[in-house]
Amino acid sequence: MFRSLRAPGVLLTTLLAAGILAITMGTRQSLGLFVSPLNSATGLGIATISFAMAIGQLSWGAIQPLAGAVADRYGARPVLFAAVLLLALGCAVTPFMASGFGLVVAIGLMTQLGAGAASFSVLIGAAAQRLPAEARGSASGVINAGGSFGQFVFAPLVQKLIQSVGWAGAMGTLAAMALAALPLVGRLTRQPAAAPAHHPEADLGLMRAIRNAMADRSYLLLHLGFFTCGFHIAFLVTHLPGEVDLCGLPPEVASSSLAIIGLANILGSLYAGACVSRYRSKHVLAAMYASRVVLIGAYLLMPPSALGFYVFAAGLGFTWLATVPPTASLVGKLFGLRYLGTLFGLTLLSHQIGGFLGAWLGGLALVEFGNYSWMWYADMALAAMAALVNLPIREARVERLALAG
Repeated sequence: MFRSLRAPGVLLTTLLAAGILAITMGTRQSLGLFVSPLNSATGLGIATISFAMAIGQLSWGAIQPLAGAVADRYGARPVLFAAVLLLALGCAVTPFMASGFGLVVAIGLMTQLGAGAASFSVLIGAAAQRLPAEARGSASGVINAGGSFGQFVFAPLVQKLIQSVGWAGAMGTLAAMALAALPLVGRLTRQPAAAPAHHPEADLGLMRAIRNAMADRSYLLLHLGFFTCGFHIAFLVTHLPGEVDLCGLPPEVASSSLAIIGLANILGSLYAGACVSRYRSKHVLAAMYASRVVLIGAYLLMPPSALGFYVFAAGLGFTWLATVPPTASLVGKLFGLRYLGTLFGLTLLSHQIGGFLGAWLGGLALVEFGNYSWMWYADMALAAMAALVNLPIREARVERLALAG
């Protein structure tokens, strides 16, 4: 399934990008575990902390096209170095923030801008420029699986750190762990870029490429589907610990569930990376989104239990961020690789606008209704819509394509 990655240089490039994403995604996807400890320590309230987390979701998405554009023009090296340093600094200063504004600056801006600039758009774009065309689809799956592996490792580790050294000590440890990405960045960006891929159309410039993309109906439908994906993921990663608490279960159930999501998504990402070389990406995405409707409905019918959460997490985890390889592949198929970092970054911005609403509205729902019931119903409705809007996307049959993704 991954024979195209066997060449040493190809495998090294893929694993380096996956390792960087493991650290940046593992850090940001663990921040939901700090909501309750932050509330207890600062007394700022769930709504205020959820708003800071929601701003973080938006920041993570907003930086993607900007970081992608800078990397497309000047190379990934300066972008990734600056991003990792900003992520570490944001984690380090969070314990010193005692106000809602301070949390917005530290968690909502610094950590998430850093994590976003060292995330999918830049890493997949940088790897694609260093890989042969036949390896890009499988490589995107492996790189994406790196982010899931980070969540699998970081979530239980962060929970243990919070319990043993307190939330402030755990946040400081996260800052130190983020710096471990720096040598990986140095090694990845020393890898020589492959010869530029041939594109059937002349390079008309970044702004023209963006205008052409935004006028493309398929690209807009892809944005709409990815918006709902962001809503779903941000709601869960921010408020799953609160849902576990409402069910009267210990906090370890939340961290274990997040770890299971990460583990399951490793398999899902690898499978998605293979699927984009065999099936139309729009069909892969439609199936993933439709499965979420079924899984959430099943969860709502189950009595609350630790085992129920673990089964739910495993099911959702298989498609968690496995939507990234087919989405990136579709962008590459529609518009080529020249501005992949920028155009995929704009798609990720749509994802994180949904993420902002998922994180923020989840906190408001809890304050207003005392539970997350309406959020679950909204999540199901949006997932169903996402499954449907992907079907009309313009995409030729796989056997007729020389895949760009």
